[in-house]
Formats: sequence, C-alpha cells, structure tokens
Amino acid sequence: MDIAVWNSIFLAVIYFLYFAVILTTIFVVILDNRSPVKTMAWILVLFFLPVAGWILYLFFGRSTRKEHLISRKGYARLSKRPMAAYQEQPSVMAEYGKQRLMDFFSRVNNALPFSGNRVTVYTDAVSMLSELLKDIYRARHHIHLEFYIFEDDAVGRLVRDALIDRARDGVKIRVLYDDVGCWKVPHDFYEQMLCEGIEVLSFLKVRFPRFTSKVNYRNHRKIVVIDGCVGFIGGMNLAERYVKGLGKGNWRDTHVRLGGKVVYGLQTAFLTDWYAIDRTLLTSAEYFPPISVKGGVLGQIVTSDPVGEWRDIMQGLMMAICSTRRYFYVQTPYFLPNEEVMTALQTAALAGVDVRLMLPKRGDTWLIHKGSLSYLSEMMKAGVKIYLYKKGFLHSKLMVCDDELSTVGSTNMDFRSFEHNFEANAFFYDRETAMTLKEIFLADQKDCFLLSARIWEKRSWKNKITESVVRLLAPLL
Repeated sequence: MDIAVWNSIFLAVIYFLYFAVILTTIFVVILDNRSPVKTMAWILVLFFLPVAGWILYLFFGRSTRKEHLISRKGYARLSKRPMAAYQEQPSVMAEYGKQRLMDFFSRVNNALPFSGNRVTVYTDAVSMLSELLKDIYRARHHIHLEFYIFEDDAVGRLVRDALIDRARDGVKIRVLYDDVGCWKVPHDFYEQMLCEGIEVLSFLKVRFPRFTSKVNYRNHRKIVVIDGCVGFIGGMNLAERYVKGLGKGNWRDTHVRLGGKVVYGLQTAFLTDWYAIDRTLLTSAEYFPPISVKGGVLGQIVTSDPVGEWRDIMQGLMMAICSTRRYFYVQTPYFLPNEEVMTALQTAALAGVDVRLMLPKRGDTWLIHKGSLSYLSEMMKAGVKIYLYKKGFLHSKLMVCDDELSTVGSTNMDFRSFEHNFEANAFFYDRETAMTLKEIFLADQKDCFLLSARIWEKRSWKNKITESVVRLLAPLL
C-alpha cells in the first residue's frame, strides 16, 4: 500500500480513538449520577468542545466523593474531648425553627453547639489583623492557622514574622495553606517558617501526574485557633488586597473573633484537615483546654467538603431559608446558586418574606460576575430585592434572618462552595449577634443601589447574551 493509504488508515484510527475517548467520558459523566444540570453542562462542553472539554473534565470534573480524609474511628478520637464538654453543659435550646437547623447540623455534620460564647465582628481587614496579631503575641502553647491564601506581601510577611517570633519563644505553630490558592507564592516564603520550627503544609498539593485529581477540590476555609480557646473565622485571607482593596474602592469583608467553647469546633476542623494531609492525629487535652463562659452567644461551627455524603452547609441554608418568617438578608461576592437554593430563595420571597441579596457592582472575576448577573431577573421576578455594592468590592459572606439566626464564614452562594470546596461557617442562634450583623448589612445597603427590574431589562442584548452563555457553565465554574 502506498503512503496515502497508510495515512488514511492512521487518521481513521486516530479519529476512532478520539471519539471513543470522548464518548467514554460522556458515559462516565452520565453514570456518575450527579444533578441533571451539572451532567448536561459537562455533556455540552464535551460535545461542542471535545478536546478542551476532555481536558477540563480531567482537571475539574472528576468526583472524589467516595474518598475519605479521616476514618470514623479517627474522627471519634479527635472529637472525644469536645463531645465530653458538650455533654457536660446544660441543654442548649434555640427558637423552634432554628432548633431544627441546629439539630440537623449536629446529626449530619457532627457540629456541636456550645453556649456561653463571645463574638466580635470585624468588617475591615485592618481591625481584624490588628486583633489577630495581638492574640498571636498572647499565645502561650500553640497557634493553628488555615487559610486559602497566605500571600507573600506586606500583610503575609507581617503575620509570618509574628509567627516566627512566637516560634522562637517556644510556641508550637502549625500553618495550613491551600496549594492552588497560593500557587504564585514562592516556596522561600514558607521555607523561612519551616527553618524556624513552624510546621507548614499545603492542602492537597497539586503536582503532575496526580494534578487532575486534586485541582478542583480546594480548601477555602479561613480558620485560626490560638491556645484552643480563641478563634477566628470568616471571609478574609492573609493578603494585602484585603487591606487596600482592588483598584478604586475598598475591600468589604466580614470576619469574627470567637471566645468560648465554640472554638472547639474550629480546633476540630483544623486538626481534621491537618490529619488529612500529615496523617498525624492530634488529640491531646492541651488542644481542648477547659474554657469558662465568655458571653451569652449560642454558636456552632459547621464545615462542608466535596468528599462527604451530604452537602451540609448548602442543605442547612435551604432549611434556614424555608423556615424564615420575616426576612432573610444575604451578602455574597458570587451568586451562582444551584436549582435548590434558587428555588428556596424565590419561594420565600413569593411567600412574603423580605429577601435581600447584596452583590458587588463590579466583580473581581469577569466570568463569574457575568454568570452571577444572569440570575438577577429571575430573583427580582419572585420579589427578591437586589442591592449592588458600589463603594468597592464586596467579599463578605454574611447571612442573617428573623433577628434569631446569623452566619459568617467562607461559604459563597455558588456551585463551587456548595459542591467542590472545603468550607467552614460559624452559625449563631442569638438575637444580639443577629442584630449586630443585620445593622452591618443595613449600613452597607446605604453604599448600594437597589436594582430595578424595569431598568435591568433595558441592558444591552450583548450583555444578556454573554450572561446567558456564561450561565451554561455555572455548574463548572
């Protein structure tokens, strides 16, 4: 046979293998039994952009839910001391509707509710970092830090140098950062801490050839625990932009400092993540010291991850929305809700609940922001009030309802937080905390404009088409 025939045979084999791989991948996606929306999104990408779609699926689409980061026995050992403290306290009770939510988190997430806590709220990085540094220098036994981003800039170096100072004083320090969130950070930045005796680990390190199995599942949590009795949780990372903002305008975020036994929940979350990476199970009483009553707040630390059986925080938010009687206020930088959460918000608004959603007028990521805007017409049609923050970038993840329930943490209202990220939120069943966060929301509302459905529908067809196209990819973003 001549060369032309061999070339034809070779090309036919290549095409056959190519289509076989694509069709097999589509078959695997279907057998994975995910939500129909997500399944169809992957099928469309694989069908219309086969090469790019296959690569994207390898990097971002493969499910790891059947993997276990820690055994039941290991978790039981880790939670033994918090459980003993929980059982020793008087019965904790919340309003009836919120009691069901608290019980749900206890059963599904093993999140233990503790009373007698103190909560301090920060709405800017300067005040939060100031208090964090004070607590770092007050530490006597250990400091545990876990951040999605720990940047090599003025803020990151300030915290790093403070940790080095305390390590030299004999304080045991462990730092956990996300490998993808800190991709651009030079290794030397962490090496300086390692050289001073600080234990530093990256979460789910992404390296070839195992790159594709881990890049999509990121640790988005922001947790600090100091001496087992003081903790921080919220939306702020350790980076200069959280202080200076992006370009024009400020960076609006929300973080809380916790004092009381609710910190046991933060400690458990950190030590679980540490075990998942280091395979060292830390259960000493030194990490769960006796804590006296610090205040009057009933709180609960709730985590979610992509490897568990349930979507804990997402399902809890749905319960909260559906049980709301008067109002439900939400701040989130990204709004790419799944069908369940979107329906819950619309149903609450249609039932007469005052549902308010606050988003940044300008996003930090063009693609995700365009996708977020595609949902606004449907929200407004159901009666949801949309407020666009115009003073800068709104990165706050704050929710409050009925002057009874509130939550602050790392969870955004999007597919990624609900399905792919390791997240952590503090839930408070307390009127005083709810009122504080409600006042913060209303103060931010003054720096927003209320979006009108009539005006919104007059935006250009170019924007409408762009938003609709990006929305097709929402389950994958």
